[in-house]
Amino acid sequence: MAKLTMDDVTRLATDPSTTARVGTATKLAQEFSSGRFSPAELKLAETIFRLMVKDAEVRVREALSANLKHNPNVPRDIAVTLAQDVDPVSLPMLSFSEVLTSDDLVEIISSQQSQAKFEAIAGRKAVPAAVADALTEKGSEAVVAKLVGNAGAEITEATFHRVVDRFGYSEAVQTPLAHRASLPVTVAERIVTQVAEHLRTHILQKHHISADMAMDLVLQTRERATAGLAMGVTDESLESLARQLKTNGRLTGSLVLRALCMGNVRFFENAIAELAGVPVGNARLLIHDPGGNGLKVLWSKTGLSQALYPAIQVALIVAGQTEFDGRDQDAERYARRVVERILTQYESFGVDFDNDDLEYLLARVSKLPGTAVSVH
Repeated sequence: MAKLTMDDVTRLATDPSTTARVGTATKLAQEFSSGRFSPAELKLAETIFRLMVKDAEVRVREALSANLKHNPNVPRDIAVTLAQDVDPVSLPMLSFSEVLTSDDLVEIISSQQSQAKFEAIAGRKAVPAAVADALTEKGSEAVVAKLVGNAGAEITEATFHRVVDRFGYSEAVQTPLAHRASLPVTVAERIVTQVAEHLRTHILQKHHISADMAMDLVLQTRERATAGLAMGVTDESLESLARQLKTNGRLTGSLVLRALCMGNVRFFENAIAELAGVPVGNARLLIHDPGGNGLKVLWSKTGLSQALYPAIQVALIVAGQTEFDGRDQDAERYARRVVERILTQYESFGVDFDNDDLEYLLARVSKLPGTAVSVH
């Protein structure tokens, strides 16, 4: 393509037609991006750009935006002006321009209402945390779904929680959330809870079963998922998860026992510490007191059923003696060994079970009265 000449500049003044201005804008922007302009030509081009961004014809401004969107050398004031323009002009710049700063994008989100603009920003190659936070506050369901589905979006734990606050029931948002490479465990637990509640509503509406049975199914599903989420996360995350579960009344005896049967001693320690109101370091010392009195005292402070205590004792002992073997279905075999030992313990108290399944055990033990077993 031929370089921009003074004839092109003259034509802008002598030929007022839209077609001529669009052609010149396109030619000028493409040449500017080619890197072939001399310093003097660059200054002239920038001067013309500043005139063109004020052109009354949208097509002229569209031509500029479309051809400057990938250029990292566009003066920032020109990039910002185009990004603040009407949607057809602004979207290319908002989607691609690396000239725009995080502050520029936050200001555009704060000052405008266009969801199309927000969606373009949400799909950028990189979305800084401050921008993601602003989008979460003002963006529609579609915008937030695109944001959480963008691997280049930096989303803080607090912003993830805000996403769940606003769109926790939305499948459009839940699906990309679930597919992110990493998700804070506290956020994942809230999503599990939202899904479980949706499941309960569906069961009650579509199937002829009692509300109590539906609730039992949902609790079982939710706690199984929560116990799975708690595997392999950091101590800090476990502490946050235990606090969140307690605050929302979801840190139950059956969940604590389930996690222990799955071999997650660290979650058990954090859960008991949270329920008993003691630092986790102190709780850990008491739980593993060789004499067993520390665990007994700590358990009495949790408010959980005393009928669970023998199962907890046995599960903790087995957890200390058993390792995962690393073969297929290792977790299932581990839990089976723990359950078998627990059943033997309860038989010594005269409590009979006719099923050795973990779900059955949790359902039965959770409903035993505290006087059904004697705790030593």
